[in-house]
Amino acid sequence: MNFLSVAAKAIARRIRRWLQPSLVRRLLFAQIAVAGLLWSATLAFFLYDSNRLPELVRYDRIFLSIMACAQNLAFDPARQQQTLKAFDMALQETSSDFKSDQDRAPVLQVWQQGRLIYNSTPSVPLMHTQMPGRVERVRAGERVWRARAMTSPLQDTRVLLAEPDVLRLNFTIEHRSYYLLPLAISLPFIVFPAWLSVMLALRPWRQVTKETAERGPADLSPLTFEPPHKELQPLVNGINGLLRSVRDRASRERGLIADAANELRTPLDAMRMNVEALKAQTADPGQRELMANLLRSNDRAARLVGQLQQLMRSDEMPRDASPATLAFDELVQERIRLVEALARARGIVLEFTHDEATPVAVHGERESLISMAGNLVENAIKYSPDGGMVKVRVWREASEAVLQVTDEGPGIPPALRERVFDRFFRNPDQTQSGSGLGLAIVRSVLEKHGGRIALSDGEGGRGLCATVWLPSSG
Repeated sequence: MNFLSVAAKAIARRIRRWLQPSLVRRLLFAQIAVAGLLWSATLAFFLYDSNRLPELVRYDRIFLSIMACAQNLAFDPARQQQTLKAFDMALQETSSDFKSDQDRAPVLQVWQQGRLIYNSTPSVPLMHTQMPGRVERVRAGERVWRARAMTSPLQDTRVLLAEPDVLRLNFTIEHRSYYLLPLAISLPFIVFPAWLSVMLALRPWRQVTKETAERGPADLSPLTFEPPHKELQPLVNGINGLLRSVRDRASRERGLIADAANELRTPLDAMRMNVEALKAQTADPGQRELMANLLRSNDRAARLVGQLQQLMRSDEMPRDASPATLAFDELVQERIRLVEALARARGIVLEFTHDEATPVAVHGERESLISMAGNLVENAIKYSPDGGMVKVRVWREASEAVLQVTDEGPGIPPALRERVFDRFFRNPDQTQSGSGLGLAIVRSVLEKHGGRIALSDGEGGRGLCATVWLPSSG
């Protein structure tokens, strides 16, 4: 049953893939349709030509041969009839498209000395034309015939040959499949060259698609591929124009945010100094508590401004900049020293582990990597309970440097572990204050350095474990 289910799913996927609109399939069908139309047009020309001049009556030699037979055997009527019958059978064989339908077979009528000596089809009335040698439409009975009559030079023998006024080629198509059979035979030879020509023609298109797909969300530089094809140039120019406008707009927004953050830092510092001075001059417990709240709010605002500046710096770091070789374990340890006071104030134990015998080095921009590590450690301290433990570990794994930060906080539900990297997004159930920029800064720095991050449950299913991988410098 499991095998049948897998097979059914595979078939369903193939059907969906075939039903999905495809430009390659569209071009392929277009080429096949053009080939079919060309074949139909060629066939239509032959049909028109065959209808314009019937097959048998156009040939003078047929008439001359029948006249010769009739004249040479006029002294022997029996042999004359036998010869004309044999000649008529030859005509019937030549006109094989009609031999299955005697009512539509060609009619041969011969007169000699004004007397009818042979009529191939007695059921067809005698026919007469107006002018010898010309193909005319003649009604005989309920049918219309295309007849032609010729008279011998001695005027003693007259031969009339008539074909039914129908599209002769219709019977050829019906009886011998002259229309469908060539198409059926040539279809494989049409499909493969058509598919190959379409795939070769779309190679520049696929190159543009490949370069676009390989771009990261932060790479807004113009496409390097410049196609010489006039069909692709508007597309590439349009993509480059869009990238340029998005890049300019993002640059203006980053500049605005950076300027606003710099402008906000000065009044926040002034506010803090004034509140601290007022707090030092008053002994009223109520006023001192209000001022302490103001200072805490000032700290949160200053932290938000600092994170905005870090985010702008991480976004503006050029992707093609030559990174420096940094001792990653020492860099993380340095950042931990800066936040030890924050951890001690809440009784949180900071445990840092690394292999001193195997230094871990990375290529990157120092300030950005310090910001990345600092945000992870500060978040772990912030969300851990008082008296808890935060474990920070650095090691080398194959060709990558690994940083792991584990806390004992409330953690993040699996459904939100991807969204928390969005700017200003916070867990709705989170009670701790914050700006929602810490993990966004981490993701931005890692994207610039070719790294990645994964969130999982902490030890024993409690807390959060953030694991970062960065390319190692060897």
